[in-house]
Amino acid sequence: MFGKRINLFTIMGFTVRVDISWIIIAVLISWSLAGAVFPSYVEDQSKAVYWIMGIAGAIGLFASITFHELSHSVVARRFGLPIEGITLFIFGGVSEMRREPDSPAAEFYMAIAGPAASIAAGVIFLALAYRVDRTGWSVPVMGVVRYLGVINLVLAGFNLIPAFPLDGGRVLRSALWKFKKDLHEATVLSARIGTVFGFILIFAGVYFLIRGSVIGGFWWIFIGIFLRSASRRAILQSRIREALRGVKVRKLMKTDPVTLPAETPLETLEEEYLKKYDHDTFPVVENGSLKGVVDEDQVEGISREKGENLTAGEIARPCSDRNCVSAGDDAVKALHLLRWKRSGRMPVADKGRLAGIISMDDILRFLSLKIGLEEKTLRKPLD
Repeated sequence: MFGKRINLFTIMGFTVRVDISWIIIAVLISWSLAGAVFPSYVEDQSKAVYWIMGIAGAIGLFASITFHELSHSVVARRFGLPIEGITLFIFGGVSEMRREPDSPAAEFYMAIAGPAASIAAGVIFLALAYRVDRTGWSVPVMGVVRYLGVINLVLAGFNLIPAFPLDGGRVLRSALWKFKKDLHEATVLSARIGTVFGFILIFAGVYFLIRGSVIGGFWWIFIGIFLRSASRRAILQSRIREALRGVKVRKLMKTDPVTLPAETPLETLEEEYLKKYDHDTFPVVENGSLKGVVDEDQVEGISREKGENLTAGEIARPCSDRNCVSAGDDAVKALHLLRWKRSGRMPVADKGRLAGIISMDDILRFLSLKIGLEEKTLRKPLD
C-alpha cells in the first residue's frame, strides 16, 4: 500500500509516519483551501491571509486524521492488538495492525473509536468557533476553526459508511462476525459492499466531471478506485488466512538453511554470503545456539571503517517476536511478520536453537498448491 515513508514523531508509544504521497496532497489541500474554501468562508481577505489559513487548515486536517487513527490504536492496544504505528497517506491514514482482532467486540470498539474521536473533535472545534465569533477574535482564525469543526464531522460521517475497509465497514464486519461466527465470511460480505460503494464513488466522480467539476470529479474517482482495490485486497487476504488456518510453521519451513557463524567477519559476510546467496536474511549461530539475525539492510547501514573489526555475532539482532517465529506458531503469524518486515526469510527458533527457515516463497508455494487444488475440486462435477 505504501511507498517511501518518513518517520515524523512518536506519541503514546506509536510512531507516526507520513507516506511521500501525503506531501503532495498537503500542498493540494493548502492550495484548495486558500483558493476556494476559505474565500467562501471569509470574505475580503488578502491572498497572503488566505494562504496562511490554507496552510493552517491543512496542518489541522493532518492533526485531525492523526487523532482519528490514534484513537483506533489506543483501543487496539487495550485489546492486546500489536500496532506498529500510524501512517498518513494520500487517502487519509491507517493504523498498522500486525494481525486481525481476536473477537467481534474488539473489532467493534476499535473501529468505532475513530469516528467517535472525530465527532468529539468536530463538536469541540465548532463550539470554539462559536466562542471565537462571540468574543470578537480574528475573523480568519474563526474561519479555520470552523472549517476544522466541519471537516472532522465529515471525516466521521464518511468513515461510518458501512463499506469495508472504512470504519463503518469494520463495524458491519463485527456484527456479521458475531452473527455468523465466521470472520472469513464476515470479511467477504462487508468487503463486497465496499467494492460496490467504490463503484458508486467512481460513477459519482464521472458525473462531477461531466458537470464541469474537474478536481472534485477526479478526487471521487481516485477514492472509489482505492476503496474498490482495498476491498478486493481484503477478500484476498482473508482467503489466504483461511487457507493457512491451522497450518503450522514446521510444515512449511526448510530445516537445512544457510547459517552464518557468529565469528564471521563483516567483509566475509558481504563477499561470501550476501553476494553468493540470494537471501536478505541470515540466522547467526554460535556453538549450536541461535544467536540472532542479520539482514542485508543492517549490513549496508554500517560503514566500512566501523565494520572492519566487527563480526556477524556482534551486529546480530537477538531473536524476538518481531523477527523470529517458533515451529509451533501458525503460518499466518509468519506471513504477517514477513510482510511487516518486508523480508523474504525468517528464522524458526526452538528452545534457543535454530529449527529452520521459513520464507515468503515457502508460504506462497503452499498457498498456490492448496488454493489451486481447492479450485479444481470445486470445478469437478458431482457424481
